[in-house]
Amino acid sequence: MLVLRDSDLITAALREALDGAAEEERPGLERAVALVEDIAGASEGQLRAGWVRDRLAQVGFTGDITSVAAVKALRQAEPSLSLLAAVQLQKEAVAHPE
Repeated sequence: MLVLRDSDLITAALREALDGAAEEERPGLERAVALVEDIAGASEGQLRAGWVRDRLAQVGFTGDITSVAAVKALRQAEPSLSLLAAVQLQKEAVAHPE
């Protein structure tokens, strides 16, 4: 999984949009800026851990993230993942709890 770090460009674009936004658009754009800034401060490991949790939730997995069942569910959510990649991502999710 490749983590892209274009948050500076995205934040700048959102701030520019916010500068010219109508009053009814401002709350949504302000929230978007806050979200991008939060994500920009996260490490790559934290972002990958969040991605793993999102994929597990997508397939309805609610069990122990350290289990073999979690790896199976992750591979179900993302069939192109190798077993090794799924295990590595699982370890990253365990290392970065919510």
